[in-house]
Amino acid sequence: MKEQTIHTESPYVNLRKVAIIGCGFVGAATGFSLLQSGLFSEMVLIDADKDKAEGEALDISHGEPFTKPMEIYAGDYDDIVDAAIIIITAGANQKPGETRLDLVKKNIQIFKSIIPEITKRNCKGILLIVSNPVDILTYTTLKLSGFAENRIIGSGTVLDTARLKEKLGSYLSVDSRSVHAYIIGEHGDSEIAALSSANVSGISLHDFCEMRGFQNPEETTKEIEEMVKNSAYEIIDKKQATYYGIAMSIRRICEAIVRDEKSILPISSMMHGEYGIHDVVLSIPAVIGKNGLETKVPISLNNEEMSNLHKSAKALQKVIMENDI
Repeated sequence: MKEQTIHTESPYVNLRKVAIIGCGFVGAATGFSLLQSGLFSEMVLIDADKDKAEGEALDISHGEPFTKPMEIYAGDYDDIVDAAIIIITAGANQKPGETRLDLVKKNIQIFKSIIPEITKRNCKGILLIVSNPVDILTYTTLKLSGFAENRIIGSGTVLDTARLKEKLGSYLSVDSRSVHAYIIGEHGDSEIAALSSANVSGISLHDFCEMRGFQNPEETTKEIEEMVKNSAYEIIDKKQATYYGIAMSIRRICEAIVRDEKSILPISSMMHGEYGIHDVVLSIPAVIGKNGLETKVPISLNNEEMSNLHKSAKALQKVIMENDI
């Protein structure tokens, strides 16, 4: 058996290289999405089941003639040393009837085996945490790795926000890309739709609803908020897992990083007094560029939204304390 070589230094970061740790539904869909994006020229897939990683790499690579050239292969942790972005999708799947927070103990243990493998190689890339519960696991990664906070971000409520925009766009019969609204807080049951600051191309959501002739927009938007919150449960009940939407969300975050776009996305990050919240990871809008998180963008909230955000933070803090992270 070949002795594994541990690299202690990362001489440079290859901006055209991405690593995906975990080749389940989400990891495989992410690899497929990134192949089509043209963002990277090299992609390494890592999984506890080496055959699974090799199979996914082969399958995805067969689409190369239809896209831009990319070297795609199954590897091990030595292959991530120079990756610009290390995407972690490994973990137990959410089952029907199970909440994201129910996954905590199982996935914390998995991360306790993954993160040390990354840190002892002194990787310089950005860690993008996707596994659920993403807020807790991003917090866990921060504590286990000791890396700078800007380099460790969670996919957060990027997907939830996309779901909200899609639902509002459909309701208002307008292009969802013209809808500007965010889901903040936990990526989970306590998430908040910050509708008080939502707008459609600069027109407040309330005023736009009136323009469209809706008489009771508050009632309908509240229904939409609940639909967004329960979207994952509905999909899991019907097809056992969600993976296409999150794969597109990961692609979007990678675009913002690789292209240094300074895009504002609601990713999971550590709170340091924003909205009076400390020492917990949750989602609020943030500027994302080549160095990862550049700065947070606290949006205005009404009293109810502010109260619900604090409740969301307390729910996450309780999980952190119960699991001694």
